[in-house]
Amino acid sequence: MMTGRGSETGAAGGPARHIPVLLSEVVSSLRMKAGGVYLDGTFGAGGYTRAILDADPTCKVIALDRDPDAVMAGFALVQKAEGRLVLVESEFSVLDDEALKAGFTALDGVVLDIGVSSMQLDEAERGFSFRHDGPLDMRMAQAGTSAADIVNEADEAHLADILYHFGEERKSRHIAKAIVAARGEARITTTKQLADIVAKVIWPKPGQIHPATRTFQALRIAVNDELGELVRALQAAERILKPGGALSVVTFHSLEDRIVKQFFASRSGRTGGSRFQPQAETAAATFSTTGKWPVTATDDEIAANPRARSAKLRAGIRTDAPADVADDGLAALATLPEATRGRR
Repeated sequence: MMTGRGSETGAAGGPARHIPVLLSEVVSSLRMKAGGVYLDGTFGAGGYTRAILDADPTCKVIALDRDPDAVMAGFALVQKAEGRLVLVESEFSVLDDEALKAGFTALDGVVLDIGVSSMQLDEAERGFSFRHDGPLDMRMAQAGTSAADIVNEADEAHLADILYHFGEERKSRHIAKAIVAARGEARITTTKQLADIVAKVIWPKPGQIHPATRTFQALRIAVNDELGELVRALQAAERILKPGGALSVVTFHSLEDRIVKQFFASRSGRTGGSRFQPQAETAAATFSTTGKWPVTATDDEIAANPRARSAKLRAGIRTDAPADVADDGLAALATLPEATRGRR
């Protein structure tokens, strides 16, 4: 059974290929209102968008995806929605700008499902997965710097930093050294070439993830600036949500979840100060986060959709306080630490 940001059925648009994670929990967290306007920042195969459209026949949805293939595949759903869906090719980091372009000055809800979709993983020519041999690409927008560019052109220390900080790969320096040695003989152009290089450094063990998993994750994050996009999207949602509007975010690994967790902690006034220093004056809370977070998948959902195993949903409700423009340290979580860059 395939997984990802999509749905197998849906009255609003007919069959699609994938199963959205934590679907009912996400829709519930949006606290939908009759006639509300919602933004799906990670359209994918349209699973969350369908569910929102189906939940209230009077609501409207603005859906974004930077992958032109996803946008093209979504045109049928736009037609089915009969004027209730606007689908835009765009990064979700500028979701507030896209909402304004669509004629909406405030939103009732924003949903983000962070990471790569199964559609992208399943297409060998996109180069996201080591499960299929294909060009070493990984570009969600199909433009700009590719994974092959980074692997073949970044210096060894920078490669090690990418693998360590974005992939949490303990063998980052060994892998980077092996990559540089291999590319000295021939340019690394395919997913299989890279996976084989990593497998020579980290021996595969039964019952454990493929040795190249963290390397591919790290490169994908670097190619698409995924963590930076996430930080900017959270801030954009804060600016465009109306009081009482909901922000719901599904993450799939610790780096993403750490950013979302810190964002809600900071914006709800739950960030603690040091006991050795006076408590600094804090801005008014821009989100409330009542309830127990994160929400995770049930055993039944994990059995039907293995991708749900690592999924975490966090959500908050917008207050009437002005958007917080202070530096809360989120940007530092989304970039390589300057102190280590080039020294690993």
